Amino acid sequence: MTETYKSPIRFLLNGVETVALNPAPDLTILEWLRNHRRLTGTKEGCAEGDCGACTVAIGEEVDGHLRFRAINACIAMAAQLHGKMLVTVEGLAQGKHLHPVQSAMVEHHASQCGFCTPGFVMSLFARFHDQAPPELEEIHDTLAGNLCRCTGYRPITDAAVQALAGERADSFTSQAEHCIVKLAIFNAPPDSVKSADGETFLPQRRAQLNALLKQHPQAVLLAGGTDLGLDVTKRSKRWPLVVSLQNVEELKTIAADDRTLRIGASATYSDILPYFARFGESAVTLLRRLGSTQIRNLGTMGGNIANASPIGDTPPLLLALGATLHIDGVNGERTIAIEDCFTGYRKTALAAGEYIAAIEIPYPQDGEFFYTEKISRRFDQDISAVCGAFWLRLENGLIADARIAYGGMAARPERAAHAEKALARAPFSAHSFEAAARALTQDFKPISDFRASANYRMITAQNLLRRLSMISGAHAGDAA
Repeated sequence: MTETYKSPIRFLLNGVETVALNPAPDLTILEWLRNHRRLTGTKEGCAEGDCGACTVAIGEEVDGHLRFRAINACIAMAAQLHGKMLVTVEGLAQGKHLHPVQSAMVEHHASQCGFCTPGFVMSLFARFHDQAPPELEEIHDTLAGNLCRCTGYRPITDAAVQALAGERADSFTSQAEHCIVKLAIFNAPPDSVKSADGETFLPQRRAQLNALLKQHPQAVLLAGGTDLGLDVTKRSKRWPLVVSLQNVEELKTIAADDRTLRIGASATYSDILPYFARFGESAVTLLRRLGSTQIRNLGTMGGNIANASPIGDTPPLLLALGATLHIDGVNGERTIAIEDCFTGYRKTALAAGEYIAAIEIPYPQDGEFFYTEKISRRFDQDISAVCGAFWLRLENGLIADARIAYGGMAARPERAAHAEKALARAPFSAHSFEAAARALTQDFKPISDFRASANYRMITAQNLLRRLSMISGAHAGDAA
């Protein structure tokens, strides 16, 4: 029945031109691979982008080169594949010749039960095509989104070191130019993909997006889908109407000058990461700990804000830095401060038919100090119990101004007004920060849940302020 709609999504599957006809708005890449194409090497483990068993690689032309990135197929939608190259574990070996990553896994006995192995291989395949020589820490970062239940991490790491050493070339390297030509001949995505179960709109310009939202203000807006995808896989929701943002290039632009970083709301975390060095090492660490490589290759800051989770990683950072949101949609363009965005538990000031177009973040200037830290049970790929972010302006040994923000302490990401007041115009001293830590009890009444107790959260939030006094001490001396 659905084939009568004739809404094709065209892409390369392991180098072969492929059509997915009439995919439903909530059909995941994983489901399409396993149930529609019987490519069962890609596994379903967690169905929420945590375990990495479903890892595939997406290839795109970037600046004349074919760039591969690992993603979680379990929470990415099939309708978003148009004009891309999808690589699965079945596509790596050439006849009897294994891919160098596969050979290294065999030589180092890096597969035990084997269920997770295709996901590890695909993560390393994507890293194989990043020609920068990896440090061991970067290898661990590459593999942080793949969980081995057999605990065979050492041989997997050894295999990665071997596969990524020296010159890297495979059949995809030799065919890169041919694949880029093939991708270029695909027409622009169809205006929409319609199936019996719903419709996915694929706008390419903001004007087109705004017109669609005027017609369908209640449509689901899909950027990376790293959180929204769980509506399908975990909450069993169905999406009758989806507007995909991934083809709107204006929403993916990143621009920086000496004072400000402006991020298109659909830019991925992987694309944003290089620009975060100006915010300091703690900001880079926070972004690297946001999910896994697979999640950062899909996830967007705009989605993290619109999701309005009280434990989202980026909102505290944005609140402390005084970010501004550029909003567009059915009501025209407007600008709001980030602190005016969050109105309650998973609620924002965005009206139906509005979306975040860009996030503007001031870079710290001379005399200003920024620090952020996330506390979670695991260092890698875990949701925070408490996340704190702190911005200070220092003058002549005084804290001239302060912005303090937390996630995990209330029903929404929120600034700590009493703690900020305790620090404003106070001497830079441990006593001042201690007073601010005590003032947090007036700002927050955290809850207890399975991640942390209310008491733990309060003590942790206070200790982050005490740590801030030590970390920012050298900077305060320079500003004196």
